[in-house]
Amino acid sequence: MRKRYLNQNIILIILIPIIFLMESCGRSYSPEQKKYIEDIEKFRKEKNDYMKNSKDSPFNQDKNAVFHPLKYFDVNPDFVFKSKLYRNTIPDTITIFGTKGEARKAIRFGYVKFSYENKNYKLNVYKGTTKNGTDYYTIWFTDKTTGEETYGVGRYLDFDLIADTAYVYTVDFNLAYNPYCSYSAKYSCAIPSKEDHLDIALEAGEKNFH
Repeated sequence: MRKRYLNQNIILIILIPIIFLMESCGRSYSPEQKKYIEDIEKFRKEKNDYMKNSKDSPFNQDKNAVFHPLKYFDVNPDFVFKSKLYRNTIPDTITIFGTKGEARKAIRFGYVKFSYENKNYKLNVYKGTTKNGTDYYTIWFTDKTTGEETYGVGRYLDFDLIADTAYVYTVDFNLAYNPYCSYSAKYSCAIPSKEDHLDIALEAGEKNFH
């Protein structure tokens, strides 16, 4: 009897921490959220394949850049927000700087807004032009993870402009990524301004590479 009692106690000692861990770390997701998480994880896998194998990736453009799989926070649907684009009445041209010190021109085109834990935030949307003359739109930002869990310069979000001014955009921080200068010294990338700092720990998207 005593041996059986001891065995039961040993089982309980093993199981209790496991149950506690499951209850504290686990959460239930809707079928839609599960599908979303799967899609993001698939996207991350495909990006790793691109970074490792594409001739255009920074790791294959710079012999000194050594590839290893990119690091990410766990996919978290809580960091997906909806917002209209609030266009600036008079978009102003500003000067930003690259990581190699060069001045660049960008247009502060508008901004998006979101709320998290009862606080409101906004991020500028910038319009730029590539060397071949193609316009693009982007978000640059820093947050409380910058320089700690995430790249010290900041992170980016791509922004695809829709002509419909009533369109509601998805602002998904699980897609936040590091610019190429985080992998290779060959590249220079835009430094987010102080205005584009979020006083929040955005534990979503890409982490530090090194």
